[in-house]
Amino acid sequence: MHRPGLFRVCSPYLPEEMTTMNSPYSTPADVEDAYYDAIDECDLTRMMALWDDGDDTACLLPMQPLQQGKAAIEKAWGQLLRPEMGIDIAIKHLQWIETDTLAIHMVEEQVTIIANGQKQPPIYATNIYRKGHDGWRILVHLNAPAPPPPGMVNNGMLGL
Repeated sequence: MHRPGLFRVCSPYLPEEMTTMNSPYSTPADVEDAYYDAIDECDLTRMMALWDDGDDTACLLPMQPLQQGKAAIEKAWGQLLRPEMGIDIAIKHLQWIETDTLAIHMVEEQVTIIANGQKQPPIYATNIYRKGHDGWRILVHLNAPAPPPPGMVNNGMLGL
């Protein structure tokens, strides 16, 4: 199970038994843990099993166009979930909003490139989950850059 904090993404050294999947997911947090575990393990099959089957499923990754539907999402993630990508991600939970059938989790992702140790600017992620007949699934994953630290950008540059 994923724990918030630093973990290696796409490590080729994880044991095979760690790629097993528990389904259905009884809570949105279970799906979120499995989502980051699938990234950690570079497991595209596991990743895609987490997504809702509806036509409104969508994924918006940094610097990429909106992917709509599972086929497009699978193609996008297939390019990213390769062991040679080698990144570490630290996750910080910002806010959770949950109802009986819909959940919105906002997190901050801090990505570090393993090959050179370079930390990337933080990314905000919004993960939306929907409860269906087979438990909770990912409906939408959306990324946006986090705001710069105070004093890094003046208000005039932001159009404020």
